[in-house]
Amino acid sequence: MFQMILYGTDDDEMTLKQNVNKKTGRIHLSMIRSYREPGHKYPKMQTVETFGYVDVLKSQYEDPIAHFREYVAECNRAKTLESAEYTIIAKKNEQLPTDTTNRKNYGYAVILTILAELGLDRFLVNRRQSTKIKCDTSAVMKLLVISRILSPGSKKRAFEERERYFDFERKDSFDLKDIYRCLSHFSDISKDAQKLVHERISKRYGRKTNLMYYDCTNYYFEIDLEDELRRKGPGKEHRPNPIVQLGLSMDEEGIPIAYEIFPGNESEKLHLRPMFSELVREYDTGKMIAVADSAQNTGNNIYYLDKARHGYVFSQSIRGGSAEFKQYVLNPDGYEWYGEKYMRKSCVRRRDILVDFVRSDGSTYKKKVTVDQRQIIFYSEKYALRSRLKREQVIKKAQQIISNTAAYTSATSYGALKYVKNVEVDKKTGEIKPSKGKPAFDMDKLLEDEKYDGYYAIVTNVFNEGKHYGKFDDDAIIDIYHGLWRIEDNFRVSKSDLEARPIHLSRKDRINAHFLICFICMVIIQLIRKRTDYQHSSAKLIEAMNNISCSNEDGNLYLFDFRSDISDHLGEVFNLDFTKKRLARAEIKKNLSDAKKT
Repeated sequence: MFQMILYGTDDDEMTLKQNVNKKTGRIHLSMIRSYREPGHKYPKMQTVETFGYVDVLKSQYEDPIAHFREYVAECNRAKTLESAEYTIIAKKNEQLPTDTTNRKNYGYAVILTILAELGLDRFLVNRRQSTKIKCDTSAVMKLLVISRILSPGSKKRAFEERERYFDFERKDSFDLKDIYRCLSHFSDISKDAQKLVHERISKRYGRKTNLMYYDCTNYYFEIDLEDELRRKGPGKEHRPNPIVQLGLSMDEEGIPIAYEIFPGNESEKLHLRPMFSELVREYDTGKMIAVADSAQNTGNNIYYLDKARHGYVFSQSIRGGSAEFKQYVLNPDGYEWYGEKYMRKSCVRRRDILVDFVRSDGSTYKKKVTVDQRQIIFYSEKYALRSRLKREQVIKKAQQIISNTAAYTSATSYGALKYVKNVEVDKKTGEIKPSKGKPAFDMDKLLEDEKYDGYYAIVTNVFNEGKHYGKFDDDAIIDIYHGLWRIEDNFRVSKSDLEARPIHLSRKDRINAHFLICFICMVIIQLIRKRTDYQHSSAKLIEAMNNISCSNEDGNLYLFDFRSDISDHLGEVFNLDFTKKRLARAEIKKNLSDAKKT
């Protein structure tokens, strides 16, 4: 038995329908349209949209009935205004009121669509129920993600600019203190949030996890004193500031899978195995091939992956290799030329690696382990030229250090010290001091390095044999390794487009929440790129979404002044019409509401 309750009864308008099951008391919500056919006395009803049961919807909305009643009203207003004509009477010399900010963004509808796909809204509503937090954590996350993509800055700035977006016009929904409280909560649920994002991407996009790309970067803080997390270490930007390191894994399409943060003074070599192990255990990835640069090419990592029957594809430092390996690289035998500027050879060798083992008392000891390894060596004239050009700057710096040693430190030498003889570095201060004579240029070191210009080595335990024959030839392994550029692109996006550093937070939990927000932003940007067939760069997409904005022209009417090929492409892909010159407020609100229900 059902009882039906309708709100609104005019012909041809949408109404909210509540079906109440008298046995269970459950209420089902839907939107219906009433219409009258010619010759019929009574109107008929047609279901336009089904929303679901109120008890289920409460996990997503505080008051589902009130929410969908307003949504139905917005739909009716939008329908009325679709073909409406306006007459605007304007005073030529009318002045703007003080502190007027008419400009509002509409391009964030694209971001809302991806957020809805990732299911973060319902997840955050559910997780908030077990806390004492009273504000809408989902709304806070939404604001921080949208602001980080479209207008990166501090959390305070995001709060102050919130009225730029139609979703955050209510000033009483949350305050700045609520945002900082939410950061602690976001840190607590960061692992579960990452896993949810992975599950939703796998379900919707069919993510493949046979390859896991891994790399680390660091982010600096404009402070002098260190703490447990923010420690001084070898930063990518060569700054003396304390840093936090980020380890990031991604799939073969460049979409992030998971992240972790660790102190700036820790070796990144220690963090591939925990990340890999967690993905296999918690993300149900199955067998994977880890792809990383030479920093992860350690005995411990190779032994772990080999023993667990996973694969690896690592680059191998030639200049840091054994004498036997260098001889093999430079020996012309075995190379096959492809054109005039590229040659390659490969072999399978047995080699010894040093592995750390743990005794029963907890102490560690090193032991040699023999492994079979495939080594692929190639030479590229383009790489050789690039190496020479990069070295010119290092040589110039080395000569400057020799001329004025006191003016430089280890942090400002940028690798040039390897070409300077008769100097030493003070481990405490980083100062460079003369030792055993006058500083001089090390020509022998330069000549040794020049031998290996253009050569590149990749090592792997993935063999082109058995059931894999023909699948993993040399070209395939090289192509797999070259996919690492996508993780570098993610780092570039986070640091440039998202302005993830410098970081102006001090508490560890809030710093972790900051990186969770950046992680979600990177995922969203990569999914937008995927949906638009990688035709546009991240910067161009962000620029277009920012430019899809409007100004209040009169009353509830908004005027748009931007359209481009990229905005048209975004509209086509995400079923959003960005071509209209004018939209009524009700139409905008309805379209934004539709975007959240993808």
